[in-house]
Amino acid sequence: MKKLTLRGNAFAIGEQLGIAGRAAWHQKLTQTALWQTVIRLKNSPEAQSMALAVQRDYPLIWQELQGLAYGLEASPEEVFAWNCRGDLVRSTSDGCTTLAGRDSAGQVFIAHNEDGFPQLRDDCFIAEIFPQEGTAFTSFAYPGSICGHTFAVNQYGIVNAVNNIRAVERPAGLPRQVLARASLTAERLDDAVAILSQSPRAGAFHHTLGQAGDHRIFSVEATGTGSSVIEMAGCSGHANHLIHPQQQETRQVITDSSGARQQSIDRQLAEAASLSAVQVLSILSDDEGELPVYRLAEDDPDQENTLATAFFHIGDNAVHWSVYGLDRPQVALSGQTGR
Repeated sequence: MKKLTLRGNAFAIGEQLGIAGRAAWHQKLTQTALWQTVIRLKNSPEAQSMALAVQRDYPLIWQELQGLAYGLEASPEEVFAWNCRGDLVRSTSDGCTTLAGRDSAGQVFIAHNEDGFPQLRDDCFIAEIFPQEGTAFTSFAYPGSICGHTFAVNQYGIVNAVNNIRAVERPAGLPRQVLARASLTAERLDDAVAILSQSPRAGAFHHTLGQAGDHRIFSVEATGTGSSVIEMAGCSGHANHLIHPQQQETRQVITDSSGARQQSIDRQLAEAASLSAVQVLSILSDDEGELPVYRLAEDDPDQENTLATAFFHIGDNAVHWSVYGLDRPQVALSGQTGR
């Protein structure tokens, strides 16, 4: 997997992301049924309302989106709609599985399988971003999308691993990918939680959050009809549907894969007070069963495969991260971010 370093103002950052994803956007994404469904809604009242909200509340992210469209050589309306895909339609092809907890020494970890369109495997990358104005961060990046809605760590040691939630009700509010990107500007863990849980939003996400020097781990299920925040104890996992007790009345789509993955990780974590990095990677590499945690099937029912696995070791002063691809357990990329 390649790593790209991007620098500049918000528009320039977006433009560089667009250039990196231009070929995949035109040759692959525009051929998908999901893209065609989303783009039909590019001028919908919902899309127009979200565009106004982003311009008002997050002008730098709006500039990033405009730069993204310029770099992609694509219509700004189409690019914005694509970045609102989970707000405009209730089911998108990005699943994901996240584990979090502590090792035997009490050190915090967050680990994540990033699941998405298998045809994009060679087009995704790790983006190391140094904006002229704002917070630096490192994130997994999809072609055609702003960063932050996958897995990422910012310069203040805040880690955010994100899972798709297929919520049925998506009221007027900010796009979920914009809020995920905004959370990477936070300096404190509590601020990131607040951005994700207290902002009016349209689409839903689950976020697992931690920060270097802070021994807390938060699970945030953020939906347009209400969000819940749980400070996690022990080891637990999330497989891209709502599981908090407070969210049991929220209507959602739970695919067979999402349900099976949650059952699998719950079973494997049932007796685990702590987990080593080797054990975590083993769980996220589990390819047993018809609908496994580690997804490589050509006929996956959700049109998703595991594109990368990230492991974040969250220490007192720094976050050490590793990314794995198909050749596991070989580390594909690694790095460190200090507070």
